[in-house]
Amino acid sequence: MDDQLLIRAYSVGVGDCIYVRIPKACTKDGVVDDFHILIDCGKKGSADLLKVALDHLVQELPKVNGKGRLDLLLISHEHEDHIKGIDPAWFANIKIENIWMSVAIDRTHPQARFTHQFHDMAAMAMRNIAARGLALSPELEDIVERYGIGNDGAVDALRKVLPQQNGIAPLYVHADLKPEALRPPTLTGAVFKVIGPEFDIDSFYLGDAGESVLHGFSASTGVLKPAGKAADCGLPSNISASDFKRLQSRMMSSAFAFAEEEGEVVNNTSVMLLIEWRGRRLLFVGDAEWNTAYREKKKNFAWNTAWALHKDELNKPVDFLKIGHHGSINSTPWNDKEDGARTEASSILDAILPLPDGGVAPSAKAIVSTERTFYKVIPRATLLVEIAKRISNTKVYSTALPPDQLAGLPNFTDYEKKWLGSPQPLRTDLESRLTGKGFVNVMIDPKTAP
Repeated sequence: MDDQLLIRAYSVGVGDCIYVRIPKACTKDGVVDDFHILIDCGKKGSADLLKVALDHLVQELPKVNGKGRLDLLLISHEHEDHIKGIDPAWFANIKIENIWMSVAIDRTHPQARFTHQFHDMAAMAMRNIAARGLALSPELEDIVERYGIGNDGAVDALRKVLPQQNGIAPLYVHADLKPEALRPPTLTGAVFKVIGPEFDIDSFYLGDAGESVLHGFSASTGVLKPAGKAADCGLPSNISASDFKRLQSRMMSSAFAFAEEEGEVVNNTSVMLLIEWRGRRLLFVGDAEWNTAYREKKKNFAWNTAWALHKDELNKPVDFLKIGHHGSINSTPWNDKEDGARTEASSILDAILPLPDGGVAPSAKAIVSTERTFYKVIPRATLLVEIAKRISNTKVYSTALPPDQLAGLPNFTDYEKKWLGSPQPLRTDLESRLTGKGFVNVMIDPKTAP
């Protein structure tokens, strides 16, 4: 156990809170110790489970002056399901040595100017919709909550409060940083590489259409004012009340579409971290998404960009994959048509998690931090079954779970019943039902001697 690397996914619902312990990879004041990482701390909905996870984590960390020493806090991107638990009070008993986050979160970054305007306009529109107190579907409510004021507080804590509390400066990471620039001073037993996002956020993830997209949406923010302010302004003189309501409805639809597109950009600027340790390669991808193919000077997706620019790192197998975006259909590259055709996306999956030759058992491992809710594509059952063909740590949940628990799973008939009889990667939602624990562990053995 002392020689194994630990990946622990806390069961927090739809969210990532992942602890990584790299054995004997930290040297401080001449003492060799383990290196401790927390990758993201968020979830959708109530944050209660995040507090439980952090309290448990503190007990796992070595103590320095009465606080748990966390060698690295890495935040992949700024959606609530990855940052909701970033509350300075909750980290009061943790001494953070390094804070990393995506360069897209840096509000002073000149190559993310349009991206930040994109975010601000989407946030304004969603908050104005929230202020109207409308009854929304769960899907639309989720989009609105993505831009809540609490999200701003978590980002502010990352950029200012936690660095001040710990006497450090945050590092905004991107693919242009070499491993030597990504080596924390005490890291001695592993190599960190970032293969996404690229430094020029606007060029790679918005492309040459960025400015026109922003201009095309700007009119919507004027119509979608909070109800009280709209009443104060009165109706336009050249439009009837019914036509004005229809106009607002169209604008609202446009606003939601705009916010969804902005959400894609945030996902695609996730930090894609590759850890190399004693002959093993571990890939943590946040919510990075994929598309059909990389296109020069166009809006691109994270996986395609990394494949185009960092194929030397991606075109070989990994020993562990943190399955992206809670098992979403669009965050692990694959042939989603499932027709056997070879695509850029399926080529990426075949490279990082190749199908084993006949009779040879796969050796790679994976985990997905997920929970079945109202989403049709989170997790995507067919994707999980496909990934399971390529990894060793799988489970057939239809036989592992008792019948009463199976029948009580959310949306069991629509999204689970047909697929739980096939092997799937370890899932936090189902493992927590099986074990009663609030986390799932994956152990990685070294391939080479120290």
